[in-house]
This record gives sequence, C-alpha cells and structure tokens, in this order.
Amino acid sequence: MATQYEIEHGIKATAPRRRRQIDMSSFTSQLHQLSDDPSSISTSDLTNQPQHQHNNPHAIPTPIDMVSLVRLVQDQFSTLARDSPTDANRDLLQTLFEALEADVANPPRDVSGGVSQEFLDMLDRVPKKSIKPDDSCPICAEKFLDDQYPLVVELQCHHSHKFDLDCVGPWLQIKGTCPMCRTDLTKYDPRRKSVSDRIEKMWEKEGKPVQEDEDDEDPDMLYG
Repeated sequence: MATQYEIEHGIKATAPRRRRQIDMSSFTSQLHQLSDDPSSISTSDLTNQPQHQHNNPHAIPTPIDMVSLVRLVQDQFSTLARDSPTDANRDLLQTLFEALEADVANPPRDVSGGVSQEFLDMLDRVPKKSIKPDDSCPICAEKFLDDQYPLVVELQCHHSHKFDLDCVGPWLQIKGTCPMCRTDLTKYDPRRKSVSDRIEKMWEKEGKPVQEDEDDEDPDMLYG
C-alpha cells in the first residue's frame, strides 16, 4: 500500500516501512465504516478502493464497534512499548494506552470527539530539509530521516510537537488532543468550526448569549 507521502507527491515506487512505524490501515477502514464525516476516507483509501459512503448515515455505532476501534490503536501502542528504545518512549506509550482504556470502559457514542480526516490533511507538513538527523517520532521512536519519504506533521500546540502522520493520526481521530501536552486540537478542525459557527448563529437568532470557551490550555505544558 502506498504511503501518504507517496500519494501526496505522486511517487509510484513504495519504500519499505520502518520497523516500528504504525500501520493503521485496519483502523482507517473501520473508522470510515463508523463515521458519517465525508472526509473520513483518506487519500490512500481513494487510491486503493472505490469510494463508498457510510452504509447507513443515520446509524449510531454500537459500544462494541467503538471499543473495537479503540483496541486497534491500543494494540499498536502496546506492541511498540514492548521494545521501546527509551524509558521516555515507553512512558508515553503507556500513558496513551491508559488514556484510551477510559474509552474502553465508557465507550463514546460516536467518533465525533476526535478530529476529522480534513484536519489531518491540513496539518503543516515538515519539509525534509528542515528535519535534523536525530529528530524522531515520539510515538514510534524512529528517526524521521530513516524513512526515505518521511511524512512529518507539526501540531498547532507547539512547534516541537512533531510526529509521523501515520503514528499520530489514529490518536487524533479518537481523542483530538496532542499526545504530548493534551492540548485540545479540535478547535482547529474545520469540521468542528463549521458546527460551532452554526450553533453560534442559532444562539444569536434566538437572542441567547454566546457561550465563551474556557481559557486555553498552556501550549507549552508537557504531559499536562
């Protein structure tokens, strides 16, 4: 399967994946089945299978469906943690695993708590020439430049929070927060913004005061 980088840059040859890099093709496929977000099907899906819509746009995912989706991500984190090269990487993976366990105990009604595929597509791509030799993904702990075609994204919370898109994407689509500092990134999601704008207009039309958001989290906090 072609990587997202190869798709975005029109590269036909597929480079071998790095040893610890997450492969979440199963997650992406299942997410699309559970989501009514038209952007939930990724570019790679479009190139590998005919486009199709949610089987029933009015259906609500069952708790079993949601737990299964979360477990796919947990399994990846657990596998990576078994041979973590550093204590910091192992601790981060354990923290992310435990955070997802809360969603297993109390499954969300749907996948709307995370970010959309549109959000992932608009994340700032980090140019290969600006990546330092020792820069690595906090999740898989692999050096970015060990990949012939790295697809590294920078999150809005802090310029140092850079990840392989394949590694951070599933977490963001479930939790919607930065894995490092837990800043809520859904506020940057075009899908969420359009919904908020509609609600605000509705309140204004009905003469209700617009609710103010709570103070933003400190974007420089670590593991808050």
